[in-house]
Amino acid sequence: MNKLIIPTGYMGSGSSAITDLICEFDGFDADNGSFEYVFLHCPDGVFDLEDKLLIGNNSMRSDEAIRSFEKRMYELYSNKYWWVADYKKRIGEEFWEFTKKFIDSLVQYKSDSYWYMQERLNFSRFVKMAVRAVLRMVTVGKVNLKKPLEYYPMYLSFVNSEEFYQKARNYINNILLCMGIDKKNIILDQLLLPHNVYRAENYFDDRMECFVVNRDPRDVFILNKYIWTRDGDPVPFPRDVGEFCGYYKRLRSVEKKYNNTHIHVVQFEDLIYKYDETVERIMDILGVDKTKHIEKKQNFNPDKSINNTQLFNKEAYKSEAEVIEEELKEYIYDFPYKNDADMKQSF
Repeated sequence: MNKLIIPTGYMGSGSSAITDLICEFDGFDADNGSFEYVFLHCPDGVFDLEDKLLIGNNSMRSDEAIRSFEKRMYELYSNKYWWVADYKKRIGEEFWEFTKKFIDSLVQYKSDSYWYMQERLNFSRFVKMAVRAVLRMVTVGKVNLKKPLEYYPMYLSFVNSEEFYQKARNYINNILLCMGIDKKNIILDQLLLPHNVYRAENYFDDRMECFVVNRDPRDVFILNKYIWTRDGDPVPFPRDVGEFCGYYKRLRSVEKKYNNTHIHVVQFEDLIYKYDETVERIMDILGVDKTKHIEKKQNFNPDKSINNTQLFNKEAYKSEAEVIEEELKEYIYDFPYKNDADMKQSF
């Protein structure tokens, strides 16, 4: 049985290192590299659809949920210039066909009625409404054109959780088959996020192995503030150290607990400072032996990545690092030895 590998992390925590490392194993492919697959957790993605249909659903909510999902998936499918999109190329033309079939399976009723979201006016519909009113008045009600609506008909769905998850699993399995999981192990970066891994058991079978990557927040803060921002590639963390600590605490506190043996927490620094031990652990999870590590250190080189660690030891950053060390004690990594990072080699 081929594996679905999902590397994920906390914005800048180094989850792409898992993608790079596992791509060194024979029989494991990431056709699009570290491209982030967001269709499950993006706004109006599958998880939003789940929440809208299973929590506080009603006729209007289900219509909005399905229509919003349909629109977002088509954007991901068709937009060539959006960096998280172009699924027509990155997944395959079948993605949209599978999406339409999934939507059709959810829609239980189609209504001739309409609600205020369908009645939103733009200039074109305003003109049509005016013409409609004039004709009705002139003909004393004998001519009564249909009301111009933004879309038609109204989609209604009252699926229960068992029905929804079964249909969603079929949808995801079709996508995975399209990507070749029947022929090879595949790696889909960021298909889950740490904050929604608790949902995984409803969507995936035992083929899935998700690696959640932690990283010392001192280095994340310094890299983001002084290197990634400078290079025009920041992550959305506050750059004031006090705000960062509060933000980070809240970010981690909203995570839900899970009990899933296919979700594995990996420390980014262990990939560097405990390389052999950590690689062996990952290979055990994937069920492969050392003979499969055919391109060792070709994609992920700990000797290079070590320059992304212990930046907080630099004199210029010590005061900010001390604040983080005090405020975020539970997330601080216990480094086995001191490293003098070469800032010029940081990335």
